[in-house]
Amino acid sequence: MSDFAAHAQALGLSFNNLGLLTEALTHRSYLNENRTTSGKHNERLEFLGDAVLELAVTHFLFERFPHKPEGDLTAFRAALVNTYSLAETAEGLGVNDMLLLSKGEKKDVGRARQIILANAFEAILGAIYLDQGYDAAEAFVAKNLYPKIETVIQNRTWQDAKSQFQEVAQEKKNVTPTYKTLKESGPDHDKQFTVGVFLADKEIARGDGKSKQEAEQAAAQGALEKIQ
Repeated sequence: MSDFAAHAQALGLSFNNLGLLTEALTHRSYLNENRTTSGKHNERLEFLGDAVLELAVTHFLFERFPHKPEGDLTAFRAALVNTYSLAETAEGLGVNDMLLLSKGEKKDVGRARQIILANAFEAILGAIYLDQGYDAAEAFVAKNLYPKIETVIQNRTWQDAKSQFQEVAQEKKNVTPTYKTLKESGPDHDKQFTVGVFLADKEIARGDGKSKQEAEQAAAQGALEKIQ
C-alpha cells in the first residue's frame, strides 16, 4: 500500500486528515478492480479542486496583468490550467508514482494518463482546500503553477491553437481544417471527448478534453506540432 504520509511530504504538504490525500490519489479504476478496498475515488475532490483552481488563477492573472483585457486574461488562464499544463505539473511533483490505478490504467502512458494526472492535481487541490482552507490551496497553486506564466507568454502558448492551425493549414496546404468528434465517454459530470482534426479527408491529429472545445484545441495543438 502506498505511504501517503510520505507522499504528502514529497508534495510539500501536511494534512490534518490524510484520508483526503488518499482519496485525491485514488482513481476510480483502482476501486473497480479492488472491490474489497474501502474508500472513495477522487472525482468529487477533482470537481471541487477545479473550482478552487479557476478562482486562484483568475485572481492571480487579474492582479499580475492590470492592463490586459478580459480576452487575454482568459487565454492566459486556459494555457495555465489546460490538461497539458496540469499533467506536466503533476508529473513534476511525482504524482504519477503516487496514484492508485488499476493494472490496465498503469500501462497507459499516453493522453489518457495525462488526463488522469491533470484530474489528480485538481483533486489534490480540493483535498487541501477541505483540509486547510482556501489560502493553503492557493499557496499550493502559487508555488507550482503561477511560475509557468512567464513561459506561457514567452512561447505564446496562450494563443488559440485552432486559429494558429487554420492560418498554417491555409498557408501551407490551402485547406481549411475541419473537426469531428470521434469519441464521447464518461458520466455526465465527467465527460471526456476525443476530437479529430482533418485536412480534406485526412486526419492530422487527435485531441482529448473535458469539453468538445478543449478537445478541439488539443487536436489543433497536436496538428501544429506535426505540420510546422
